[in-house]
Amino acid sequence: MSESIISFRKADILNGEETVIFGLDMEIKHGDFVYIVGKVGTGKTSIIRTIIAENPLHKGEGEVCGFSLNGIRTKEIPFLRRKLGVVFQDFQLLMDRSVEDNLSFVLGATGWKDKDAMDKRITEVLKAVGMDKKAHKMPHQLSGGEQQRIAIARALLNEPEVIIADEPTGNLDNETADGIMKLLTRINAERGTAVVMVTHNRGIFEKYPGRVFICKDEKCTERLDNEVIDLALTI
Repeated sequence: MSESIISFRKADILNGEETVIFGLDMEIKHGDFVYIVGKVGTGKTSIIRTIIAENPLHKGEGEVCGFSLNGIRTKEIPFLRRKLGVVFQDFQLLMDRSVEDNLSFVLGATGWKDKDAMDKRITEVLKAVGMDKKAHKMPHQLSGGEQQRIAIARALLNEPEVIIADEPTGNLDNETADGIMKLLTRINAERGTAVVMVTHNRGIFEKYPGRVFICKDEKCTERLDNEVIDLALTI
């Protein structure tokens, strides 16, 4: 049985000073594809911020990639984040530099020094997301879907144990979103990289099955096999 990558036990999840989820129990292992779903304001993104140690964990227990979130020291947080690949809804690319330079910046910031090794890794991740011909493009020269593929390539740079994706299809049309979902599910299947994805689009997690955690009424619990999810979730 594989070890847990992410584990919460009776954890209270904060948004600022306010507790938005009480008593979270969650266990995610290598190879899992997990959705965190719910309406706006139910604490989905607060869980993500807790996983990446942006939000503190004061009550309950939490562990991510071998790091305890209980009292994690500031100097430990960059080492935790190197084990995670984070993909945002708004891409968060550096608009003043090329695709290649965006990825090179991240490698340099995470301790890479060998230029040849960096170039090789950039080529590998761009090829993995079907963007190896776009390395010299500027972000504004790419479509939204292409920018999100670059963001996924960036998330893969340090061979993360888990990809954390916060509404990665939220700014994309349905066809482009479908391409991004196919890419994430392929990475999950071929590499065994766990994926934790926040969404409020019911169509996505029905078309691409995975474990589903539902945030509702200050709780977040895993959906039972036949449990019906509130239709109001659909966008």
